[in-house]
Amino acid sequence: MTLLDGKHTSEAIQQEIAHEVEAIKAKGGKVPHLAAVLVGNDGGSVTYVNNKVLACERIGFGSTLIRYEDTVTEEELLNKINELNNNAEVDGFIVQLPLPKHINSEKVIEAIDPKKDVDGFHPTNVGRMVAGLPAYLPATPAGILQLLKRYNIETNGKHCVVIGRSNIVGTPMSILMAKGGYPGNATVTLCHRNTVDLGYHTRQGDIIIVAVGQPGLITAEMVKEGAVVIDVGTTRVPDASRKSGFRLRGDVDFDNVAPKCSYITPVPGGVGPLTIAMLMMNTLKAAKKEVYA
Repeated sequence: MTLLDGKHTSEAIQQEIAHEVEAIKAKGGKVPHLAAVLVGNDGGSVTYVNNKVLACERIGFGSTLIRYEDTVTEEELLNKINELNNNAEVDGFIVQLPLPKHINSEKVIEAIDPKKDVDGFHPTNVGRMVAGLPAYLPATPAGILQLLKRYNIETNGKHCVVIGRSNIVGTPMSILMAKGGYPGNATVTLCHRNTVDLGYHTRQGDIIIVAVGQPGLITAEMVKEGAVVIDVGTTRVPDASRKSGFRLRGDVDFDNVAPKCSYITPVPGGVGPLTIAMLMMNTLKAAKKEVYA
């Protein structure tokens, strides 16, 4: 069994981006600039956005953090998005999700200029991804593709079982794994909460990708020998032995599943660190106008 080290892979990708930024600076080019909009004070969101800003500093990007209280109106937020759309200094920006209930998330996402939608959530980018056109890919699926590629895991003709159909992970992951090229060319089964006998499907999976936020959902008897298991789940569970009072658990019963696997991601330290690296990669692409000429 080999651990898929997302932290090491993320560091390698960010180092590659940093070298490219240095080359851009040396030629007198424009330094990529990422803006992040954060609404409210959700602990997870604050940490995630702060990590994005720190990543920008490490690799030499410019960055802007825009914060609002959770009482901000939808109109005010949409006005800020319009301002960022028209700010030539900003190459790409994100609006951190989730948003307060009084704000329509879909309306916010659709207001973002697709050319600056480095989260890859805008319907235009989703449509381009489905059509096989250049697009900003959602960070988590893109990070999983990088893991598979950098560990030379065969995907051609393999049976990939994706559990979870969210627009952020599961659905785009199933599409990308079925696409031609590498990683890809897999036969894909997409499972979700209404799937009957989930274990029947997962036992046939050469590659299992699970992203539902249900700790320990995938048990040893649901995985065949030699499978590749990618665990996207990160749920906080109580743990009195830790100073924080909690620990992170994945959707996979790691201790019992790992011995059966050829490759598996740990939680934490697996897929999570790659999301920021892929956001940086999308921002670099935006600055270089690689997706939208």
